[in-house]
Amino acid sequence: MGLIQIVVTLLIIGLLVKPVGIYLEKVFNYEETRLNQFFGPVERVIYRLMGVDEKEHMGWKKYVFAVLLSNFIMMILMYGVFRLQKYLPLNPDGIENMSPGLAFNTAASFITNTNWQAYSGENSLSYLSQMIAITFPMFTSAATGFAVAIAFIRGLIGRQDNLGNFYVDLVRSIIRVFLPLSFIVALFLVFQGVPQTLHGAVHATTLEGVTQMITRGPVAALESIKHIGTNGGGYFGTNAAHPFENPTPLTNFVHILSMMLLPTALVYAFGVMVKNKKQGLTIFATMSMMFIVFLSVVFIAEYHGTPALNHLGIDGNMEGKEVRFGISESALFTAVTTAVTTGSVNNMHDSLTPIGGLVPLAQMMLNNIFGGKGVGLLNGLLYVILTVFICGLMVGRTPEFLGKKIEAREIKLVSIAILIHPILILVPTAIALSLSGPVSSILNPGFHGISEVLYAFTSGASNNGSAFGGLTSNTDFYNIAIGFVMLFGRYISIIAMLAIAGSLATKKIVAATSGTFRTDTPMFTVILLVIILVVGALTFFPVLALGPIAEHLGMFQ
Repeated sequence: MGLIQIVVTLLIIGLLVKPVGIYLEKVFNYEETRLNQFFGPVERVIYRLMGVDEKEHMGWKKYVFAVLLSNFIMMILMYGVFRLQKYLPLNPDGIENMSPGLAFNTAASFITNTNWQAYSGENSLSYLSQMIAITFPMFTSAATGFAVAIAFIRGLIGRQDNLGNFYVDLVRSIIRVFLPLSFIVALFLVFQGVPQTLHGAVHATTLEGVTQMITRGPVAALESIKHIGTNGGGYFGTNAAHPFENPTPLTNFVHILSMMLLPTALVYAFGVMVKNKKQGLTIFATMSMMFIVFLSVVFIAEYHGTPALNHLGIDGNMEGKEVRFGISESALFTAVTTAVTTGSVNNMHDSLTPIGGLVPLAQMMLNNIFGGKGVGLLNGLLYVILTVFICGLMVGRTPEFLGKKIEAREIKLVSIAILIHPILILVPTAIALSLSGPVSSILNPGFHGISEVLYAFTSGASNNGSAFGGLTSNTDFYNIAIGFVMLFGRYISIIAMLAIAGSLATKKIVAATSGTFRTDTPMFTVILLVIILVVGALTFFPVLALGPIAEHLGMFQ
């Protein structure tokens, strides 16, 4: 039954990829649709309020400046709300201000679409903070990733340094994609029992006569964009394992569908926008094969359990999992949330088997299996360009992608974007494990303790946000270190990718000949898959051998 549930869920997602992808292509190619009569006037009012000329075009440098400026201003405003929430309205439970380090970490987390939480939302945030400084940037950070991905596609097919208008792309993403979908999902979640209220906590008396405080709030609104925008930050500390966030197997299905819908559809939209659906299918097939393999590994690992449990006659590993979801839906959620860099969890990743825990780690390390809003596609295209370059060297021909020559400038920028990811993971992890203070935050010393620290920085660098909960990360060291890792992991890659887009946009399209290396064939799919796995293995296998792999081998002693 668990396997059937997974197959049915993935089939439904697959059926939605094409129609949603076609809709995304129409939105970002500014094509006329029946919805223009409804959305158009709203967007024009927003442009006037912002002082934006919707017909203005931006080169890559101006586009980068717009991204960085808007995100910096929003981050400062978020930090201010966290530091002053005690004195601001909509705080019926009298929650105190956040500390400076935690406020910086949280602001950096939500502006970068990471949604790493070193706090428990129901105890640390007022309703105003949950809505203005958490839910609002869930929209804008997801829309920023979408806009950058679309700008890169325009650079691939363009003939001048014109990547569109960032503010227009941002507004259209929110108004035409995220708000409508979030509204529908939020209503469904309320129907299923998820709270949506501005009233304070409720005090109840248990059967034992003990008084219990039940926290509630505008949960459904946050939960909808949390998954539609692949954000992942939970209203409650236990995230999507909490019955107020994810009360039924049906809401669990909707959460998974919401996470997968737009990242998969964007890959299809890419093929439509570049007028080469086979090219989009090549990338989609590569990502799908990696996802299926990783899903299979965590599924089998959790059903197999551990030798100690098996010796006691207990089949499977239910530790840290909700009974209403079981092993299969927990395994699927684990694979999905790290494949699309959401970070939401419906089970405790810290309680996964060692090999089961390796799966989310490996997916975040590769960071190109569909990914979050635009991120997975961008990282996938990075490896496509690298693969084209390597194959070009092998056959002695100038590499080309979509008719554009790949030269030294593009490869240097690709190298920066690819190398910054492991640097942001491995260097801070090594520093943390060499200092007594960060090491004291580890709950389980030994191999698993290495995995806890490694997971934290991997999650930050890949802008995922999930965690091995055994690590006490609400310290000045981890708040500041992970905060900077999240910022560098997000914006260095964005700058490099937009610079590549600007460079490619000014190049002439070269006509294909009999000697052109095709990048839309099954052969290229296999080569691309091998390049991704080889680069990932060479980069991260040594540290994985010290953590989850060593822990797995240790179970049999």
